[in-house]
Amino acid sequence: MTKPIVKIGLRKNVRIELHKSKRIIPKAKGIIHVQASLNNTIVTITDVIGRVVSWASAGASGFRSAKKGTPYAAQAAALNAIRTAVGRGINMKQTEVMIKGTGLGRDATLRVVRRSGILLNFVRDVTPMPHNGCRPPKKRRV
Repeated sequence: MTKPIVKIGLRKNVRIELHKSKRIIPKAKGIIHVQASLNNTIVTITDVIGRVVSWASAGASGFRSAKKGTPYAAQAAALNAIRTAVGRGINMKQTEVMIKGTGLGRDATLRVVRRSGILLNFVRDVTPMPHNGCRPPKKRRV
């Protein structure tokens, strides 16, 4: 358990708890959000309500510039996100995967999640698609 920090205020001694405490995920379910763009891949693990448990990106995993958009970098980011979630004592048995974007890291992150031993309920593609798009520019007059 985390130790409280004693902060001396103007009038009273106030005890302040550290913010990072163990989060209990109900029913051992979670959601893994994957945002795969052409330049980077961000993996976020949340509980069912939507509170973030852990996250990782290809840039935070140590990859720079054009290497952040590679499938290997996405694989490393997904592995880091799962490791930090497990390291905090969170045991998720069932997850849903939401994949957004058209980057190269879509399939690589899914492979890592499957290999980690987490049971997948479903995989959903939530990439935003324009229905009619923006208004085109007016015709050119010469």
